Amino acid sequence: MSAIHWDGFYRRRAKRGVDLLFTSIVILPVALVVLMIALVVAFEGGRPFYSQRRVGLGGRSFTMFKIRTMVLNADAVLERHLAANPADRIEWDHHQKLRRDPRITRIGRFLRRSSLDELPQFFNVLLGDMTLVGPRPFMPSQQDQYPGTEYYAMRPGITGFWQTSVRNEASFVQRAAYDRSYYHALSPLTDLQVIGRTLQVVMRGTGV
Repeated sequence: MSAIHWDGFYRRRAKRGVDLLFTSIVILPVALVVLMIALVVAFEGGRPFYSQRRVGLGGRSFTMFKIRTMVLNADAVLERHLAANPADRIEWDHHQKLRRDPRITRIGRFLRRSSLDELPQFFNVLLGDMTLVGPRPFMPSQQDQYPGTEYYAMRPGITGFWQTSVRNEASFVQRAAYDRSYYHALSPLTDLQVIGRTLQVVMRGTGV
């Protein structure tokens, strides 16, 4: 089988099989770690888990799971902060995120830097909503700002090109370039390389 045909087979069929195989192996230890972190978050106050609608394969929306890293009234806190800080409003409109986000809790900062808040997304992989390596899922309200099309042909991933890049510096619109590059480079070797870079990000604690 040629490399081109193998990559096509991997894209259409084998990638999902790899997701299921790997996730079935790690899901028990992941669940135990998630449970321990959830107890710590609950002790700090409030619900330990957070769910949000995201855009998935073919433009269909799904519920993505995370460990909660923000205060409970996060939307109201953000709106008040942006109204009082015009510079942060510009940053938010450009990046759809803030370097100094007032919504993030103390334990939440650690969870984000270590990427531990993403662990519940392994359950999204089992459900078929996500994949191990793919584009970062965005919210339905952000669809009008997203200029690309390749995103909709793939399952969004726990990690990927954008997730292991200069995430703080890239604008939301620039995500499309990362997604386009990954779509055309998608192969078993590419996914292994991304997983390797992901481990480096986790070890350095540079997640966001």
